[in-house]
Amino acid sequence: MKRALNRTITQRSAVYLAFALCMITTAVNLQAPLYDALAARDGLGVGATTLAFACYVAGVLPVLLGLNGLADRVGRKPLIIAALLLSLMATAMILIAPNLVALGVARFLLGISMGLTSAVAPAYMQLLVDGDDNRLATNYVTASTSLGFGLGAAVTSLFLFHTPSVSPPSLWIYLVAASLALMVVTTLEDSPPSDTHRSLLRLPSYPRGAFAFGLAILLAWATVGLVIAILPSALQRHGLSAWSGFATFGICSCGVLFQPWARRFAPRRATLLGLVILPIAYALIAWGALQGYLAAVLLGTVAASSACYGFIYLGGLSGVLAAADASAPEASAGYFLMAYVGFSLPVITTGALIDAVGHTLALTLFGFALLGGVITALVLLRRALT
Repeated sequence: MKRALNRTITQRSAVYLAFALCMITTAVNLQAPLYDALAARDGLGVGATTLAFACYVAGVLPVLLGLNGLADRVGRKPLIIAALLLSLMATAMILIAPNLVALGVARFLLGISMGLTSAVAPAYMQLLVDGDDNRLATNYVTASTSLGFGLGAAVTSLFLFHTPSVSPPSLWIYLVAASLALMVVTTLEDSPPSDTHRSLLRLPSYPRGAFAFGLAILLAWATVGLVIAILPSALQRHGLSAWSGFATFGICSCGVLFQPWARRFAPRRATLLGLVILPIAYALIAWGALQGYLAAVLLGTVAASSACYGFIYLGGLSGVLAAADASAPEASAGYFLMAYVGFSLPVITTGALIDAVGHTLALTLFGFALLGGVITALVLLRRALT
């Protein structure tokens, strides 16, 4: 009886944390379908939109790379609570001041929130499930965060179909749901601080063979960033911008369906497969967006998600950790550094190109750059196999 009660409490705690993680990641792309409308309201172009979008990376990188030891000093639960509070603040900011400047500040706060979450979520979930096998904890974290990244954008798009607005009801619904998540997190147990003398700074490193995996995730997340930040403006030309939230859901959340398949492959084989899929999926997305074929866009985002959040993400991270040996934290930091560089710089560059030369040429140039990067990464990975 006591064992069954403990199991129930454990499952409830894991579900509570998973709900909180889902709410934190839901906030990240909740405003994605509004980007084009906010830019038009401010009389600005795609380049300004991508700069606001990339403020997320300016928030996440310092936390992810420089404050990895924070949980050992203050515990894990306070960081999850802080992440939820930042997410609530960022969403409220868009409701109060729906403009690109507020969006940039909100994205910065969301980056800090996500940095805090990434640093503690897997270990905290493992503590709550209280098991020797970390696969259950990993599954909880992966499923809840992947769902959240696409859920917010999809819900916002649903409301935009009914009533176009820069302050849709999805933002208010989020404030209620995230407040509920904040309440349930306060009931969770936490381990006491373990090492108050540990350095907070953790510089990235690249062990032998790790750079190829880093290049792969850079290319993958560049594609994800383009879909989130730039695709709405391309779809707007065909009156399809309200569907951009579903494209974000497709590229962010559908990859979790392919992760069990990805785990069956060796890390390099999984990454190779993802790299082969990626340029084909991007070509389908770009062609569909430029021609106004929504089915092609949505199909392409699901295919890209299989590569970005399925094969490349899991295969690449596993490969880096295997190559790192004793320097796993530093190697993981290096991997995510390249991921977030891909999530920002190529997107900003493409946005500026769109303002200068138009969507067709800019998206085509991105495609050629993506193809060149994929070929380079394939060559590096093939060499590592021999």
